[in-house]
Amino acid sequence: MICTFFGHRDCPEEIYPMLYDAIETLIREKGVRRFYVGNQGRFDEMALKALRALIRVYPEIEYAVVLAYMPRKTHGMNPEETIFPEGFENSPPRFAISHRNRWMLERADYVITYVKYGWGGAAQFAEKAKRAGKTVINIG
Repeated sequence: MICTFFGHRDCPEEIYPMLYDAIETLIREKGVRRFYVGNQGRFDEMALKALRALIRVYPEIEYAVVLAYMPRKTHGMNPEETIFPEGFENSPPRFAISHRNRWMLERADYVITYVKYGWGGAAQFAEKAKRAGKTVINIG
């Protein structure tokens, strides 16, 4: 079982405990063992922070930061935590994040979102996840 994340880049720090709990519930109750997370914005940062903490408690899980394009700066990312799927190098920069998000969504069984308003990439991909029949957990 695989989970991915879509959330507004400007989400508040106060959602972290709910995000942590949602991830832990999927691990304990649904058997989710693999997680894919992006690297844009605060929501992705908090998801990665929670995964780094939870892997200490649940060493059987694994996660990867899925890069939309090769970053100029790593911003504290551990290269061992990242993947750059084959074919992404051919994606025009303007569409790279959407391309990455589609890749993650296609592989996911569960999607944790933080969506407070109906515009932007987070809302768009949360809606795509619902239409694709994925289990969507919105902590917004």
